[in-house]
Amino acid sequence: MRFGMRFSLLIWSAIAGLSSATLFPASALAEVVCSGHELLPSPRPESSCSSIKPRIYPSPDGALRALVLPVDVSLYATPDMESRVVIRTSKGDTVTSKDYSSPRGANGYYVVNAKWSPDSQFFIYSMASSGGHSPWSFPMMVYSRQKKRIAGLSDMIEGRPTLSPDFHFAGPHTLVADTWKEPGSLDNKVPVTVDLEDAFAKLPAAD
Repeated sequence: MRFGMRFSLLIWSAIAGLSSATLFPASALAEVVCSGHELLPSPRPESSCSSIKPRIYPSPDGALRALVLPVDVSLYATPDMESRVVIRTSKGDTVTSKDYSSPRGANGYYVVNAKWSPDSQFFIYSMASSGGHSPWSFPMMVYSRQKKRIAGLSDMIEGRPTLSPDFHFAGPHTLVADTWKEPGSLDNKVPVTVDLEDAFAKLPAAD
């Protein structure tokens, strides 16, 4: 009888230990940071941040939606450390997409700011490096509704980089961003104005 009681106690203790071990990660999940483009000192649980949602940008005319989705590659970073951009119709059909993740989650890009042009013809977004490379550079990409294509703004301004994630519109499809005044002049930003319709017409054909 005593052996049976001791055996039952051992079994109960093992089950209780498993339960507490199972509950610990669940309680720890509440403390996990799931946004903010942050590197983490230790890996978060693989099941963490499963409820994080994409950012959705409807076009002013309601015909298209742009989604910025967290790629969630590295457990040593918040899930939004790298991004994927998807353009869809209001009916849910995917027009095009672009993935800015890297194999290990530390050498890609995440979207900082994004906005549709007032005429709904272009979706513009600025990005920052997930690994902190070239912290002075904020590449900007432009989606053309007519061309159904994503192209870099740098290719429209003679290869010059954009030095700020901020931008604004000065017309229905006229974009204003910051670049350098002369090559290597990172502390001397100047605005550059781009007619996106005209700029896309001048780009070479996509491969």
